[in-house]
Amino acid sequence: MDVRTDSTVGAARGRLPLAVYVLAFSLFAMGSAEFLVAGVLPAIADDLRITLPAAGAMISAFAVGVVVGGPLLAVATLRWPRRITLVTAQGVFAASVVAGLLTDHYGTLLATRFVSGVAYAGFWAAAAVTAVGLVTPDRTARASGVVVSGLSLAMIAGGPASALLSHFTGWRGGFWAVVALTVLGAIATLVAVPETRADGRPDVRRELRTMARPRLWLVYAATLLSTAAYMISYNYLAAFLTGVTGIAEVWVPPILTVFGVGALLGLSVGGRTADGRPFHALLAGAVGIAASSFLLAVLGAHVVPVVLLVVLLGIAGFVLNPAIYGRVFTIAAGAPTLAGATAVSAFQLGISVVPLFAGAALAGGAGVGTIPLIGAGLALVTIPAVLVDRWQGIRERAPASRGE
Repeated sequence: MDVRTDSTVGAARGRLPLAVYVLAFSLFAMGSAEFLVAGVLPAIADDLRITLPAAGAMISAFAVGVVVGGPLLAVATLRWPRRITLVTAQGVFAASVVAGLLTDHYGTLLATRFVSGVAYAGFWAAAAVTAVGLVTPDRTARASGVVVSGLSLAMIAGGPASALLSHFTGWRGGFWAVVALTVLGAIATLVAVPETRADGRPDVRRELRTMARPRLWLVYAATLLSTAAYMISYNYLAAFLTGVTGIAEVWVPPILTVFGVGALLGLSVGGRTADGRPFHALLAGAVGIAASSFLLAVLGAHVVPVVLLVVLLGIAGFVLNPAIYGRVFTIAAGAPTLAGATAVSAFQLGISVVPLFAGAALAGGAGVGTIPLIGAGLALVTIPAVLVDRWQGIRERAPASRGE
């Protein structure tokens, strides 16, 4: 896939290259902007004199940029050196955030959020491909897991910390911090990430042909479904904890942090097991999400089990991610750029559909205590996609083993 650099020497000895961690930090910096908005929506609405739903459209604009623009940017930059792609995406992201901070015009702000979503998706996809190119083939899932851990850190600390900063400095303060961290990440990328290119001449047609593989879309389906499965419980966890479990609001942030700790554990476990046994990691994650979500709904009134189940949900939800990226880059080994960008879009789309599922349930009269049951159902639907992918892989290997 990629030209392996001298950085793989350290990886072969059991260490991942420094560049992989730099990419994770950069994703943390940029991803913090995604989770920051929810914490400052009322302040944005008041400052711009718009309704709260109108301010919430900033989240949708960013998501649309990720889902639609990421694959397009991946194709547009296919012939670029990867480090140039990374730094350019970071620069466009930082510039678009700054442009949004310097305007009071609502339409312009939405446009900058869309552009930042495109740049964010482009960086994420290029970072995953670059990380895989810097390690030996038996460590691709682990390297991908470390890069994605930057997003987990953004969820745990980046978004909340930026929101806290915005509380004291105005809603723009947290975004200025994101800009500063993104610029720092771009400088570190220039210094620490070696240049890599795809093998041979980058070929858009080859990338598009790769996208026609049914097994790849099974992985995307598993990505969307599993992401929605754990994020639907996470997004409504505050309401669940206060309304069903009866926990005081002051304890909600620590429990959300506990979910993030579980996510980091899941990424660590998944990254170390997914290279050798990707389907085991995928099935374990899907079953774990289904079980923990179901038990949350059943035991929602009991504090101690709920806290433990929140940890387990974080572990199960994120143990899949390294395996998902490992499967994408295995199936699309000859043309990973567009495939990786589409994986990012599937992940974001999984987050984006959560309000639709939850909103339909709540509008139909279901209580917030039933929300985890939706997550359990989505996780169960993930399992057939994983099994069909595995079955097709066995079928494809069978003729080769018979010498056909």
